[in-house]
Amino acid sequence: MLHLDHLTLTVDGFRLSADWSIETGTKLALLGGSGEGKSTLLMGLAGFLPPTSGRILWQGRDLAALSPAERPMAILFQDQNLFPHLTLGQNLGLALNPRMKLTAADHARIAQVLDRLGLSGMQSRKPADLSGGQQGRAALGRVLLQARPILLLDEPFAALGPALKADLLALVSDLAAEAGTTVVMVTHDPADATRFADQVVLVHDGVADTPLETKAIFADPPAALRAYLGP
Repeated sequence: MLHLDHLTLTVDGFRLSADWSIETGTKLALLGGSGEGKSTLLMGLAGFLPPTSGRILWQGRDLAALSPAERPMAILFQDQNLFPHLTLGQNLGLALNPRMKLTAADHARIAQVLDRLGLSGMQSRKPADLSGGQQGRAALGRVLLQARPILLLDEPFAALGPALKADLLALVSDLAAEAGTTVVMVTHDPADATRFADQVVLVHDGVADTPLETKAIFADPPAALRAYLGP
């Protein structure tokens, strides 16, 4: 279980609070407008932003003392963070050994993940040689190789067209289900939330609301969601 215990995050005068839990394996969407605090909450979970007050607990363990690298989380950012001077295989290899000292078993794991993502045989290509969708799959492959129980997505596929984005979200959903991964996804697009998430947290006015089942929140939207969706 991921539990935010009276959590408060503060950055540049902006204050965000959250007090709720989600079960292991949940696919959660953080939904709200720009500047409402969705990415702030993700940065707090990942350990890049220390809590002003409260706690972040995973399976009952307080994560406060853990650095981002030590936390049970992998994060995929909007820009996907593929290094342009490295090959696809090298980019994925960083997930297994930051010094790039890879064993035969590591190379086999990389090849297996690339095959699963439809990128078989592309290890020697550089990011510039890949399409947008292929780059998205490659970035996803790197976080999958980290094999963390929580995956944080900060709108990594936002720049893709609707069909490609839907394809990659479906792939994330399938892979998360196979591994029992908990996924927390930032989005401003209600269609992404309805397509992907089991539950939705509406982020507005300095509060990340209690999670609600996706079908339920859109069937009977609270006032803040109605205001966000518009007429």
